[in-house]
Amino acid sequence: MRALSLFSGIGGLCEGVKLAGFEIAGAAEWDKFAAHNYRLNFPAIPLFEGDVAELLPDDGEESARQHDEFVGDGIDLIFGGPPCQGFSQIGPRDPADPRNELYLHMTRLATRLKPRYVLIENVPNMLLMKRGMFRDRILRALNEAGYDNAGVVVWNAAEFGVPQARKRVFILATPSAELDVPVQDILDATGRSLQAPEVTVEEAIKDLPDRVVHDGETLPYPSEDAPSAFQLEMRLGEDGQRYGHAHKQRHYDAIRESVALHNHHTKEIQSRRLALIELLKPGAKANSLPKHVWDNARPEKWRRLAGDKPAHTLMAQMHRDLSEWVHPRLHRWITVREALRLQSFHDGFVLETSEWQMLKQIGNAVPPLLGYVPAMAVRYAESIRTGTKAPFSVRGQLSLFQAAS
Repeated sequence: MRALSLFSGIGGLCEGVKLAGFEIAGAAEWDKFAAHNYRLNFPAIPLFEGDVAELLPDDGEESARQHDEFVGDGIDLIFGGPPCQGFSQIGPRDPADPRNELYLHMTRLATRLKPRYVLIENVPNMLLMKRGMFRDRILRALNEAGYDNAGVVVWNAAEFGVPQARKRVFILATPSAELDVPVQDILDATGRSLQAPEVTVEEAIKDLPDRVVHDGETLPYPSEDAPSAFQLEMRLGEDGQRYGHAHKQRHYDAIRESVALHNHHTKEIQSRRLALIELLKPGAKANSLPKHVWDNARPEKWRRLAGDKPAHTLMAQMHRDLSEWVHPRLHRWITVREALRLQSFHDGFVLETSEWQMLKQIGNAVPPLLGYVPAMAVRYAESIRTGTKAPFSVRGQLSLFQAAS
């Protein structure tokens, strides 16, 4: 199956969709720094760098050229996460924010290209803002475009093997003429079936060196005698359940010639801040500090990760301040590589641009191992539609097939 990626960022959702067995026919991203890292990590995927409104205009030579480059023989799935700052709980939550309407470009292109499925990702607050007004608008727009069989789920990445508590909304839709089983049932069954054991921060990053380097430098790739199951997913030269050795090595070989540990660098720390974080115990917040140290402001301003639990949510604001993401054992901030691990990007995934931009891009990304799940829901829906074998063992599969018969 072939898919078109919109609002691609550095490609977290794309990597998840690829893991589910899709061919990514093309991608679109307007931010030049994210686009640079997308090209670096997906050199074979055509990337439209610019305003998505200018992708596949109605007619003319440019539209025909873009169709040949990004669509080719057709698209089965359009997917993407329109920018969420207009919905985000920590943002301004302005109903008039023009970014709130970017999903309309997904329905515009769905009307034009007629893929069988449309997948939209966003933050949970999108369902709550203005009493669900934007959820209803998105579902109405999908319905008007012909995608009247839709389902909505809120999934926590930590429930699917990502070492981070990170909730995201996924909306999947298809025409009821194509599939008479409720998409909601398919999403629910997929979520139940693909849940994975919880992964802690230490299980995710303990094999990475204590030592850090400057931005742009590398370290020898670390050895590990007893890697955790998650480290097998992440490490080059190892086979995991999702990321096979060959998949990671092909990805890495397209970027670098010799194996090394990239992006293991972080922001400098001033002596005053160092003295403060030395007082933080694993999992503790600022309100655990002595009164003369903490100014009684927001407790999450200072926060050390708990090594024995998944990380709390990584955010784009890491680029400004990492004080909420202190290493669980060491008196420093987490590194770019450690942030990538906590987002479930394997070690073959390398970032360039500035450290400031890297942290912002990681915080904005969809964890690939979370993105894999809705993509597998599409695969499951397609197996029901075509009467072929489901792509994984599905709890409640019999009842779904009975509904389809």
